[in-house]
Amino acid sequence: MKSLFPFDSSVVSQIRAELGIKKVSQASIRQMVQLVDKLQRHFKVQFIRTEMGVPGFASPQIGVEAEIEALRSGVSSVYPPIQGIEIFKNELSRFAKLFMNIDIKPSGCIPTAGAMQASAVTFLVANRRDRQKDTTLLIDPGFPVQKRQLGVFGMKYESFDIYDYRGEKLREKLESYLKKGNISSFLYSNPNNPSWICFTEKELTIIGELANKYDVVVVEDLAYFGMDFRRDYGKAGAEPYQASVANYTDNYVLLFSSSKIFSYAGQRLGAVMISDKLFARSFDDLSSHFVSGQFGPALLQEAIYVTSAGISHSAQAAVAAMLKAVNDSSFDFVGYLKEYGERAAIMKQHFLDAGFYLVYDKDEEEDLADGFYFTVAFPGMNGEELLSELIRYGISAITLDTTGSSRTDGLRICVSHTTLGRMDELATRLQLFAVEHK
Repeated sequence: MKSLFPFDSSVVSQIRAELGIKKVSQASIRQMVQLVDKLQRHFKVQFIRTEMGVPGFASPQIGVEAEIEALRSGVSSVYPPIQGIEIFKNELSRFAKLFMNIDIKPSGCIPTAGAMQASAVTFLVANRRDRQKDTTLLIDPGFPVQKRQLGVFGMKYESFDIYDYRGEKLREKLESYLKKGNISSFLYSNPNNPSWICFTEKELTIIGELANKYDVVVVEDLAYFGMDFRRDYGKAGAEPYQASVANYTDNYVLLFSSSKIFSYAGQRLGAVMISDKLFARSFDDLSSHFVSGQFGPALLQEAIYVTSAGISHSAQAAVAAMLKAVNDSSFDFVGYLKEYGERAAIMKQHFLDAGFYLVYDKDEEEDLADGFYFTVAFPGMNGEELLSELIRYGISAITLDTTGSSRTDGLRICVSHTTLGRMDELATRLQLFAVEHK
């Protein structure tokens, strides 16, 4: 029987045109979702969907039950406190100590509408504390929406791809920007979306030292906390601890998210975790935009107030319950997530067997972890060509072009929607692709 693949290219082109997608390499993630949805309906086939980084597991019941209980107690009729409910703040502070070995007072642990709002409010304050420093330096590749945040706010940014600057090379590269005197903040994710690199202790030391030397606020996005499965970061109060720049500077804001580590994406519950010293620190130039001259109060009482005026009681209760279970060692969040690593190992091998190669593949001398994402490319094709063709075999992804990567040959693969039961299906489609593209 003739294979359904590859799809008729003229039909794919027509549907792309209907959605206004001239180049898939420049399409947003949400545009890719729309395209795949339409192609699935037209061809009546289920894609191997790797384009969107969404949770692949059900939310832990302990969180769901805690949220239901909170709603039944009547909290929905009351405005939540802007600073967050006490139990959430206390458990997040405990979490920082038990799983990162850092001390952050509960006052600096503030709930936000996901890590997206967390980065937004941090930019609003960090980039206005010194009028001589008006630019964020993004260590790419990264989450493209954070650049859009800066664009919407009318803020400047510069960026570079870390691919060629691992280890000690990172110091010289960062200083080449810092010497200009205009950098207010750094932003990076660890583990990294999309490449899944994890910053080494050497690299985090360099970032921390330079943040101190040049008085830069480091914004460390920990959306994928503990998901470097090469080590078990899931033991409360025991080594190894999640690596963080917080060990090397007090100029930090950590971004927490419940979306991936607790699969609680739908309730939009994240947080900023601000160092005690930065929270209390005063900056004269904040007065041009804020009533308070202190970093923490400006972020809490003004930036958060005008963007959300607080976060739902019940979502905070849910995440507080999950954090408490993790802190009390009654819920193993790393064990709950580990299947992502198992999926990644199998999927990577299927891509390699079909002639693909890994784009980002090392943390200095160590192979990258198997986790939520990985990156691939195919000999002789750029990202635009590769994704345009893979779509015809019922496999979706996004290119690295929109992430700030210099590797325009690559695609980001997310493992969360490809269950272990569909691995053979992926292998078959990739082999068909390989035969047609020898």
